[in-house]
Amino acid sequence: MAAPVVSSVSPNQGPPAGGTTVTLTGTGFTGTTSVKFGSNAAPSFTVASSTQVFAVSPAGTGSVNVTVTNAEGTSSQTVTFTYVVAPSLSALSPSLGPVAGGTVVTLTGTNLSGATAVRFGGVAATSFTVISATQISAVTPAHAAGATAVTVTTAGGTSNALTFTYVTAPSVTGMSPTQAPTAGGTTVTLTGTNLTGATAVRFGGVAATTFSVDSATQITAVTPAHAAGAAAVTVTTPGGVSDPDNPSMYFFYAATPTLTSVTPSSGPTAGGTSVTLAGTGLVGTTAVNFDATAAPAFTVGSATQITAVTPAHAAGSAAVTVTTPGGTSNPVSYAYSPGPALTTLNPAQGPTYAGNVVTLTGTNLTTTTAIVFGGAPASFTVLSPTQVTAVAPSGAVGAVDVTLTTTGGTSNALTYTRIAGPGI
Repeated sequence: MAAPVVSSVSPNQGPPAGGTTVTLTGTGFTGTTSVKFGSNAAPSFTVASSTQVFAVSPAGTGSVNVTVTNAEGTSSQTVTFTYVVAPSLSALSPSLGPVAGGTVVTLTGTNLSGATAVRFGGVAATSFTVISATQISAVTPAHAAGATAVTVTTAGGTSNALTFTYVTAPSVTGMSPTQAPTAGGTTVTLTGTNLTGATAVRFGGVAATTFSVDSATQITAVTPAHAAGAAAVTVTTPGGVSDPDNPSMYFFYAATPTLTSVTPSSGPTAGGTSVTLAGTGLVGTTAVNFDATAAPAFTVGSATQITAVTPAHAAGSAAVTVTTPGGTSNPVSYAYSPGPALTTLNPAQGPTYAGNVVTLTGTNLTTTTAIVFGGAPASFTVLSPTQVTAVAPSGAVGAVDVTLTTTGGTSNALTYTRIAGPGI
């Protein structure tokens, strides 16, 4: 019988505490009396055949030669078994990720070479790469929400556990307001669930100018500039991105309204005139102002037309503007005209037949639109702001009221008397 020959040991690594079952392959193993790892005897071994022995490694350190002894002697080959220190983890980055998995996590520690497994809560990493003895890159597997223990296993054993937290994806369920100008700058309150740790808020793919996480259910964000139209609002957290296709989570950017005209363009200082405003982007109008005074009533007829009632205002020009969620329009001018006043008629009497030319004297007569003699309209000519001539219409004998109307209103009444002609 020849002395034993050891050709290989598998596995050839194990922890310093021992306890690793290894398979020794070679020849001449019949009658084996001892198996040693360096100078330390295996606490137990089993001879499976003349070519195979199963042995349990004793405690030890470093790299040692494994030998087999029988009655013919001890193996002389150099076949090493290395005692490997157990791995240790000190940090994970990031330490949060979505329940769907797929997050690339960097594990930092010591003795990470030769890692055979990386586990998240007992579930094997989708994949991992040993970068160095101090660093591993691993891809998280899918896992239920909550904290999980992350460990690394090498030939030296399994590391201490660090915590990786699986986070449910955020959901946005409401926002206020839902419209604002294309210029941005509007503060919007978003409500939903799982909003803690938000790293981004986007409006149509454009990052919010600023945002703050108020709670797990609320975020305050400032809208960025954006083209007019609907923009999907999303929130990104370590748990993922909220649903961009939720139709109730669209923010509407409104174009700034424009005004092109106001008809009529003048009216009395007392207000009460119904005017039509023409322009664009008028849907959603929230205010119509004449200078700083709000119209007492208005109706949005379409995106291009509004009917409004003028408020009282001092005589002169007033800037008319419209305000929508898109902002405030350019101004158009509306003229407030002072009411006319009559002081004299000359002559103040005339025949019953038509044709007598009467001069009306007063103030604010420039925009005269009508002169009435006892309810009957008269033709007229405006001579100046203080004088108008009118042709008295025919009528019965007697006194009638004469009034003059301008864009500023209707004047006080003066008396015109028709006298019967002489009889023959």
